[in-house]
Amino acid sequence: MDILVVGNGGREHALCWKIAQSPKCTKLFCAPGNAGIANVAECVNIQPQEILDLVNFAKNNLIDLVVVGPEVPLVMGLVDELESEGIKTFGPNQAAAELEGSKAFMKDLFTKYNIPTAKYSKFTNFNDAVSYVKSREVPIVLKASGLAAGKGVIIAQTEIEAIRGLDEMMNQNRFGEAGKEVVIEEFLTGEEASFFVLVDGKTALPLLSAQDHKTAYDGDKGPNTGGMGAYSPAPIITKAIERKIMSSIIKPIIEGMANEGCPYKGILFAGLMIKDGEPKTLEFNVRFGDPECQTLMRLLDSDLVEALEATVNGNLDRIQLKWKNEIAIVVVMAAKGYPGSYSTGSIINNLNAAEQIDGTKVFHSGTRKNSTKYVSDGGRVLGITATGKNINECRARSYKAIEAINWTDGFYRTDIGWRIINNKNK
Repeated sequence: MDILVVGNGGREHALCWKIAQSPKCTKLFCAPGNAGIANVAECVNIQPQEILDLVNFAKNNLIDLVVVGPEVPLVMGLVDELESEGIKTFGPNQAAAELEGSKAFMKDLFTKYNIPTAKYSKFTNFNDAVSYVKSREVPIVLKASGLAAGKGVIIAQTEIEAIRGLDEMMNQNRFGEAGKEVVIEEFLTGEEASFFVLVDGKTALPLLSAQDHKTAYDGDKGPNTGGMGAYSPAPIITKAIERKIMSSIIKPIIEGMANEGCPYKGILFAGLMIKDGEPKTLEFNVRFGDPECQTLMRLLDSDLVEALEATVNGNLDRIQLKWKNEIAIVVVMAAKGYPGSYSTGSIINNLNAAEQIDGTKVFHSGTRKNSTKYVSDGGRVLGITATGKNINECRARSYKAIEAINWTDGFYRTDIGWRIINNKNK
């Protein structure tokens, strides 16, 4: 099969790395890719939002399967356009992608299909939103309804913070069009986790769970980012809790989407809050998490292409996935200043030395090649992954690999995996 992956982040590098291992894959392209992806796929200079160019490339190159990584082209309808040309595509169509494209739409579905979630209300009028905040307890959660690259959430500790956050979203356009409508939620306590399932419209096949580290700095301090590290599996999601997630969250949303006339196909990523053994849904995403995907691909011991094909063809009930009996971790190295302003173009040395350490693999996010040198080209730049028999072993490997890398303009969190370690020490 000739396969095209759409995207240029660490998630797409991990997907390309795994797809390239499949005997079913004869030729692999990635649009636009990055410097790391170029080692396993032919990179094509087409951006994820350039829908018609992607469709034309897939047609002209007789692509057998397109795998869409990021959410923006999904919400823009890339899957619809490709499928209208008879090109098989992994990912939800535009109607189903509204699960991530509009948090207001998503929360209304939660209510309609009795999916456990935080109490909420939605607003397009600033004054109405302020009045609502004044009637609720703090902390309170503000979410831009539209796509905001994982950064459109403000947890306001005081009423003043909440009103300031609403002003930034709704009046100052901090998140552009995404913040024109705002969802305001009660603040849930507990432990967050990410849960992934492949869905073929009717069958859901659970993958491993993971836990992300969203804030920029150690101790879960600083602004929200796209994710500074993750590990998999998440110990908080026991077999009993997984059964609850499947029965009370995944099954109702799949049946609900079918009832709404937009059956869901692709990867479904549930962001959960778990307290006292009870899961509640924070959000759904319609693509693999980044950086969680990097840990999942390191642990998957089956042919990814077979699973992607079965999802597209509606045959997931025939698939059984095998997983390595290990733990995987990814630590993100980001450009200094991220998630705010940062510079690009600084040289990154010693990546090969980092990958010589047992169990490690460096996935590229924001990189490009400048003659023979790798240089930074984004906010999140590298994802240093490692596997091991326990959290201490894989953490030691990933941080040893980071020490081997020579990149003066980068920073990273030193406490990825702290929840597992703290829980073990209790």
